[in-house]
Amino acid sequence: MRTGFPLARPGQRIGLLGGSFDPAHQGHVQISKAALRRLRLDRVWWLVSPGNPLKARGPSPLDRRLQVARALIHDPRIVVTDLEARLGLRMTADTLAALDRLYPGVRFVWLMGSDNMAQFHHWDRWRRIAAQVPIAVLARPGTRLSARQSVAATVLRPARLPETRAAELPFRAAPAWVLLNLPMSPLSSTGLREAGA
Repeated sequence: MRTGFPLARPGQRIGLLGGSFDPAHQGHVQISKAALRRLRLDRVWWLVSPGNPLKARGPSPLDRRLQVARALIHDPRIVVTDLEARLGLRMTADTLAALDRLYPGVRFVWLMGSDNMAQFHHWDRWRRIAAQVPIAVLARPGTRLSARQSVAATVLRPARLPETRAAELPFRAAPAWVLLNLPMSPLSSTGLREAGA
């Protein structure tokens, strides 16, 4: 494995939480721990992206975002990585294809907030992403209903697992997804930026 890349063995179950993390906050930690528990994952990797193509404003410098994210983590099962920058990638579909090549036999699950599911159909090659990896959608304040009624949720309805069977998700062939209800954090990176944090 290349230097600076997280370690994973075939058969491990790893959740991938992508985003700008500008800044990372306790809400990210909360949903990571919920995913570890509810999906019975071995690890969650935070993929701190070089930039989000759907956001007009560029994020803070990557080194700063990585530093803040790592300072939050006190659980060895949560790994903060700049893997996308190291690979020179920005699009999720490309990142997933690269991870499949780099980590054969690892069972990846894409983790996203319900706010992202509500606009998932705007992502580059979103149908390919859904066909590449099982997806866990974690409830965020005010977006549960819009996520359930979204274009992507409608298209992917036949592939949805009931929440009671969430632990099966890492073993399912894509497309497969589940919506996880969990205690909600009011924190958001946008709100923290606006507050000057």
